[in-house]
Amino acid sequence: MELAVILVFVLGYAAITLEHQLKVDKLVPAIIMMAICWALVTVGLDGFSNWFDSHNNTLMDITALASEAKHHLLEGTLLHHLGKTAEILIFLIGAMTIVEITDHFDGFAAIKGFVKTNSKKTLLWIMAILAFFLSAIIDNLTATIVLITILKKILDDPKDRLWFAGMIVVAANAGGAWSPIGDVTTTMLWIGKRVTAEALFVNLLLPSAVCMVIPVFIASLLPAFKGDFKAPEGNIVGGKHSVKMLCLGLGGIIFVPIFKTLTHLPPYVGMMLSLGIIAIVAEIITAREFSFSEMEDDSHPHSPVHTALSRIEMPSLLFFLGILMSVAALESLGQLFMLAQSVQNAIPNLDIVVMLIGAGSAVVDNVPLVAASMGMFQEPENHPLWHFIAFSAGTGGSMLIIGSAAGVVAMGMEKISFFWYFKNIAWLALIGFVAGSMTFLGMKSADLIITNEEEAVVEQVEELENSILLTAL
Repeated sequence: MELAVILVFVLGYAAITLEHQLKVDKLVPAIIMMAICWALVTVGLDGFSNWFDSHNNTLMDITALASEAKHHLLEGTLLHHLGKTAEILIFLIGAMTIVEITDHFDGFAAIKGFVKTNSKKTLLWIMAILAFFLSAIIDNLTATIVLITILKKILDDPKDRLWFAGMIVVAANAGGAWSPIGDVTTTMLWIGKRVTAEALFVNLLLPSAVCMVIPVFIASLLPAFKGDFKAPEGNIVGGKHSVKMLCLGLGGIIFVPIFKTLTHLPPYVGMMLSLGIIAIVAEIITAREFSFSEMEDDSHPHSPVHTALSRIEMPSLLFFLGILMSVAALESLGQLFMLAQSVQNAIPNLDIVVMLIGAGSAVVDNVPLVAASMGMFQEPENHPLWHFIAFSAGTGGSMLIIGSAAGVVAMGMEKISFFWYFKNIAWLALIGFVAGSMTFLGMKSADLIITNEEEAVVEQVEELENSILLTAL
């Protein structure tokens, strides 16, 4: 039965990879794969000898357990994985809703004020830097959408926009890698307690910056970014509340890691708090501008919260549900644990394995790759392996236009062809990926990577300093 579960997963994974060829949204094979995998696990439960205990991260022998005990174990494991998956999904729903509320008030139009140049090279650096930092706050997908929308108001020539959009994808993916809320994969690692927000920031900011700066510098020397451009007629004009809601929205998302550090509660709790505060402000602003007495009792035509909720990416959320729960089925049978052992026996150097994961994320979706790695490897929180996985999976997808969500959305918005991107942008993304990887490995060899042990030493030193200060007072 283990082989049947693996076969279903492989076929489902292939269908996800061939989404564009099959003309079927990837959420469909993902949720079907999830349901069938767990159904096969239930049917063949009495015949399984191994079971992976997710609570203790150990592989256990269940041969001697009674059938009732096995089913009880299955129910507990299923609830455990559903709970962990729900944490990620609720977190993403909150983040997506905050972004949509900000956009409802034209908050991102305020970013247009940063662009005050007619030089293509200067515009490239402005867009790249904005993509790098904005993606770390509102995630790489949303940052790409926002910046390409602004780009359309700045550049008339579609051929010029192709080059800028391609570099925005590279910069946005690099920016999303060093933030726990910058990419779905870093969010998964953060919520899954593989990395902390502070260590992720410290360890990956420099490699991610190198991954962005080097390709952008090389691109700035190319003919496509020489000379000046003429801005089209008309500009993006924000509303009177745009700057206020932009600052509130970005501040609310940035507050989430701070809330987690202070309370030690799961990140989705802080995200719900931020969403609630932003929603209150949005409703108050709207209430002042519209007369609620004119509304119908059962409708909310002017509610920014209802509008935002109707615009969030439900297909993406269902895809994440299907993928994460399918991987959980393989993990529960111990298949990922045994795969990790086989990989380590074949390739003892895990750094090479992680770089292959990065290259693989350009071909297939990085979410299942990271989900699988979380089940394969059992290293402790903030181990360099997890940080390197976050970097590789986040930036490796830039090497192909279909390798990241940011690339796919740019492909649709600017009609970028696969082969045009492969010819003109892929080699720049590859150089950035390799340069960033070498930077991380150099930091690792120089013992510049922060781990939990080093954080504990810092905390002890701070406590000692505080006690000495109190004694002196």
